[in-house]
Amino acid sequence: MSRKVIIGGVTIGGGEKTAVQSMSTLKISDTGKAAEQARILKEAGCDILRFSVLDEADAKSFAELKKRVDIPLVADIHFDYRLAIKAIDGGADKIRINPGNVGGEDKIREIAAALKSAKIPVRVGSNTGSIEKEFLNKYGRNEISLGESALKNARCLEKYGVSDIVVSVKASDAPLTVKANKYIAERADYPLHIGVTEAGTEYNGVVKNAVAIGALLSEGIGDTIRVSLSADPVREVVAAKAILSALKLESYGAEVIACPTCGRCAWDCMGFAAKTEEYVKNVKKPIKIAVMGCVVNGPGEAADADIGVAGGKDGCVIFSGGRIIKKVREENLEKEFFAEIDECLK
Repeated sequence: MSRKVIIGGVTIGGGEKTAVQSMSTLKISDTGKAAEQARILKEAGCDILRFSVLDEADAKSFAELKKRVDIPLVADIHFDYRLAIKAIDGGADKIRINPGNVGGEDKIREIAAALKSAKIPVRVGSNTGSIEKEFLNKYGRNEISLGESALKNARCLEKYGVSDIVVSVKASDAPLTVKANKYIAERADYPLHIGVTEAGTEYNGVVKNAVAIGALLSEGIGDTIRVSLSADPVREVVAAKAILSALKLESYGAEVIACPTCGRCAWDCMGFAAKTEEYVKNVKKPIKIAVMGCVVNGPGEAADADIGVAGGKDGCVIFSGGRIIKKVREENLEKEFFAEIDECLK
């Protein structure tokens, strides 16, 4: 089991629930807009939020933003170790450093001193674009070089007294991401931040992340996740929560199950499933809703649904727990079924 690390009040590792992360698209120094986006992301289910630190103004903005929002804030640092120290001094709840570009051991030592003084954790985040040259030359671009690059920097931080360390090893393809995280998990007890980086636009990105994150979490590997997408960060959070729900790692929001349809389907099952999903998209309370193609098998196949509907050429039936509770005409279905959903949510 991984060690526990506390990030601004959120505990990851050690068997705690899997935390969802995202990354702001805004400069943190634009505090008003950053605060608004942070509030929206938290409402969507984000547990930890990361900001790029591009300059000194960004590094100094964490304390001010923390006055306005109630979500742990992470400083993402590349190239300039001095910005890491300024972000720590500026009130960040955690920093993320990249092994391939933050500098040598002397720079790590200075970062470690600042971390210990502020008593905050660090994530060593390695990806295929920033593998340290010594490992790239020795092993090539694979899970070994990716993993060893992260482990070297994590162990260096421990050498200088830092133990609150999170590790991530990411690639833009799912299989390498899975292999790299297994490589770390077999060799260390650092909590792992998992996900596929540079995964692409929403559809392809969700598929890649679901494959990698699902494979790892199903084997007990991973403590916090980000579904990286070229999309609104709210979509990252929604996708992450859906992955966790699909894995039964948490119950969150409405789950709509629906038939893939076949020749027996005599009504617009697909269209009604889409309408139902839209109707409950903002529901936070766990509820399982079934939209089934036919009355022959529907209620039985979806017996575990809190509420469901099955259609046929002679109308539809609404059921709960596999038991039919009413019959309705298709033209009245939307009103009747959505009213039953509302009743379940009371």
